[in-house]
Amino acid sequence: MEKFINKVEASGIIAFDLFDFRPTEEFVGLDIKDMLYMEMIIKEKEFKAMVKEMDFTVFTGKAVAIYCSVDTVIPSWVYMVLADKLCGVAAYFNFNTVRSLELEMWYANVLKTDLSPYKDQKVVVRARPEILPALYMLATDRLRPIVKALMYGEIGMPKVIYKR
Repeated sequence: MEKFINKVEASGIIAFDLFDFRPTEEFVGLDIKDMLYMEMIIKEKEFKAMVKEMDFTVFTGKAVAIYCSVDTVIPSWVYMVLADKLCGVAAYFNFNTVRSLELEMWYANVLKTDLSPYKDQKVVVRARPEILPALYMLATDRLRPIVKALMYGEIGMPKVIYKR
């Protein structure tokens, strides 16, 4: 009887899955447009009254993207007022689109990860259609200096990107 050899396992390739670093927070948007007078300007008195009436607890534990979906000038103090209300409530907030905020946090998760287990290893960065190119570029930048070989795809059929 012939013994079965798992060539994928025998290859010694380690998978690096960017999906493992995806932020776990729920992402929501806060559009300043709804706080503008005639969708054009901030009227301080009305804005502050509106903010005072807002229930900021709906943002508890969430990542909040603050943005304005109409083209207008928003005074910087408006962002400070909103940040003041979100401090201690939201898990994270920034002036950004929801998608960009998620990418920003995902990027930060990859940056703070200890990559020492990948040192001098053959590593394949898993192919996933939902991963943005910026994350693949970051993975390349972080892994290339420490790995023996950097690949893309799946362990059984990787595309070699770099080899030393």
